Amino acid sequence: MVVFDDEKQREKLLELRQKEEENLAQTMAGRYGLDYVDLTVASINIDALRVINKEDAHAANVAAFDMLDRKLKIAILSPENPKTQTLLQSLESKGYVVMPYMASMESLQRVWKRYDDLSYSTQTHGGAIDISNEKINDLITSITHIENVRELISKLLAETKGYRISSLLEIILSGALALSASDIHIEPGETTVTIRYRLDGVLVVVTDITTKVYQLLLSRIKLLSGMKLNVTTAQDGRFSIIVTNSEIEIRSSILPSNYAESIVMRVLNPNSISVPLEELGIPPKLLKLLEKEIAKPEGMILTTGPTGSGKTTTLYAFLKKVFTPDIKIITIEDPVEYHLPGIVQTQTDEEKGYTFLEGLRSALRQDPDVIMVGEIRDQETATIAVNAALTGHLVFSTLHTNSAAGTFPRLIDLKVNPKIITSALSVAMAQRLVRKLCPVCKKSVPLEGKTKELVEKIIDSITDLTDKPTIPDSVFEPVGCDACNNTGYEGRIGIYEAIVRSEAVEKAINQNPSDREISQAAIGQNILTMRQDGVKKILNGITSLEEVERVIDLEEEW
Repeated sequence: MVVFDDEKQREKLLELRQKEEENLAQTMAGRYGLDYVDLTVASINIDALRVINKEDAHAANVAAFDMLDRKLKIAILSPENPKTQTLLQSLESKGYVVMPYMASMESLQRVWKRYDDLSYSTQTHGGAIDISNEKINDLITSITHIENVRELISKLLAETKGYRISSLLEIILSGALALSASDIHIEPGETTVTIRYRLDGVLVVVTDITTKVYQLLLSRIKLLSGMKLNVTTAQDGRFSIIVTNSEIEIRSSILPSNYAESIVMRVLNPNSISVPLEELGIPPKLLKLLEKEIAKPEGMILTTGPTGSGKTTTLYAFLKKVFTPDIKIITIEDPVEYHLPGIVQTQTDEEKGYTFLEGLRSALRQDPDVIMVGEIRDQETATIAVNAALTGHLVFSTLHTNSAAGTFPRLIDLKVNPKIITSALSVAMAQRLVRKLCPVCKKSVPLEGKTKELVEKIIDSITDLTDKPTIPDSVFEPVGCDACNNTGYEGRIGIYEAIVRSEAVEKAINQNPSDREISQAAIGQNILTMRQDGVKKILNGITSLEEVERVIDLEEEW
């Protein structure tokens, strides 16, 4: 008795038909003088696929499968198809070098299936991901809480048999934009991978994903960021997102960790740093002093503080305040985070030798009135910046020090002549960012015990009576609600201190001073310290004691 296996028969017939189809495509390729490609076994370059939209590819029976620079490899079913010819001519008119290959319908269908992975992202000529305004706005509008991001990711991964990594990345990025996250952390553990957002300076867990999904996501981020896919060393890269005509740069960093490669994506959203000087939270007396100094034609203003303390936002606020059509402003930045009309902005490129030092040297040859140097890192940059401030230029820059007083010893460490520091340096300002209490859920608690003693001690240290507030019986603390993602905080504000040039400070500088000695010399200036400014913002219900203590030491005394 003969037993027939229908399933095996069908598989065999299908295999024969596919083989015949491939043979026919190969024969036709020879007839038309084209190369043949079998895309059922070849890898597909997703960025090449993005060049032609799904509808046009189907209509013309073509599929873009590889791309290097502007050389685009396209699989076609028939070179005589009028729609194919029209599409290829259109691509050539856009500057692509079209390289056609003959392929079977099976090959084309295999490539067309990859459109499902693209979601609604398309690749722009400049290397940015151009996300459909309508759809990205729908996503951003639908995300009001971190729980929304968790639900979208969970739903996508549950419904999709083949992981749609582009869609996953879009949700992660859209969530970061909707919630105003400054950074996205993707951190592999032993069994799972955790995604976290930095919201208002603090990391918050979004969700966990599997290592399989993580590996696909890692490859996608590396590809977008221009990194090498097959190496596991530390790498940096970047890509951009176009959202409602605004370009948002994403800076990617990959670092090998215990279990796999840790990913951090910094979101450089221009809207988050476009803050007017008056809205930064600078105390009124210091704000008036700064406005007076930046109105002068020369001098230097340095802002100091650790990474993430809002220094760049402050510098941009200065630039917008001083800009008028009759002056020339040049910036040297890393990176250019916000494009300011009427200002010449340049971006450093270490690989090409364009450093802050080279940028500053070049800027001074451009006859500027105002120069902004993103950061002073070395002796030569410090010396040239100081000399520029002495020779008729207004200079804005940043230093990495812990306090305003620390600016002066730091400049001396950088071999700047102490005798000219106070002549050049108009204001040394230090700042931190603290989270603002959520107005919906913050609650009042009594001010008592050691907390009250500490507050009284700091308020008593304020030398200007006009700055001295009345100490209330209660202060506010965070609770957490849906409006603030259960953090108790919403948004951030700066706390500040500054030291201006004076005879007492100049005398101290000439004696190779410590931070403490500079602070003592500046007491008579009656400018609030960060401790005093922070406590005043606590008493005014803007922030909490624990939040100020998170960024500065309230117990520290000079």
